[in-house]
Amino acid sequence: DFVTMVEIVPPKGIDIQKEIEGARFLRSVGVDGINIPDSPRASARMSNQALALLIQKQVGIEAILHYTCRDRNVLGIQSDLLGAAATGIRNLICITGDPPKMGNYPDATAVFDVDAIGLVNIVHNLNRGLDIGGNPLGAGTSFVIGVGANPGVPNIDEEIRRFEYKVEAGAEYAVTQPVFDLGLLENFLKRIEHHRIPVVAGIWPLVSVRNAEFMKNELRVSVPDSILERMSKASSPEAAREEGVAIAREMLIAIGHMVQGAQISAPMGRYRSAVDVLEALGGRGAACG
Repeated sequence: DFVTMVEIVPPKGIDIQKEIEGARFLRSVGVDGINIPDSPRASARMSNQALALLIQKQVGIEAILHYTCRDRNVLGIQSDLLGAAATGIRNLICITGDPPKMGNYPDATAVFDVDAIGLVNIVHNLNRGLDIGGNPLGAGTSFVIGVGANPGVPNIDEEIRRFEYKVEAGAEYAVTQPVFDLGLLENFLKRIEHHRIPVVAGIWPLVSVRNAEFMKNELRVSVPDSILERMSKASSPEAAREEGVAIAREMLIAIGHMVQGAQISAPMGRYRSAVDVLEALGGRGAACG
């Protein structure tokens, strides 16, 4: 089956009404899971673990929890993950995390006791009933271990090397950064064939040419000039949104036979845009019945 996820970013305060309503809407149209990032771009936000629990409890849709190494030492990591397992969280995406200097508290201390590879090792051991020191814990956790991947980084050899280490450590699936260049994704998938695990492609419906430039210049996402040109020709904000959705739909159709799922972002909480993209799947995706 082709898996569909939509990203919901935790709020900066405590009001979660918009996020809960968004999750309900996404569940109603058949989205498989809600992907919840962990203070992305080092911006201080509500605990994504708390939001994941509330969404699962109040909405009844599966939450996929991003977990970063930026803010916790290995003791905190083990504590968090055991708590997550005990409260019903099953799906993780293990990532290193954006450095604090990117965010709104640039002087915050970065921990990074381990990176994403080390985190996968920790989770894999917890699934085997072992703590970070290899001591038995009793019953093991049952996390499904996901990792991130970026097919468009300049040093693709290093990205492939780290991906292989993640798989060897216990990764079971991967979610990519947003894909705008089909050739780069094809090359990445070819390069990982000997370490192949299910891949979920990231899809981002752009909202403006400025958004596209930010993705390219700040987030190391490959955005071809042809995409920038299309977004720059939009005559109004609404026209730009429609063009961004059209580009995302084209990309989703193009990659559908190559990957095992798609994660659709919803910039600025525009969940309708994410669903507009998923409608391109027709009868093939869960989001379309």
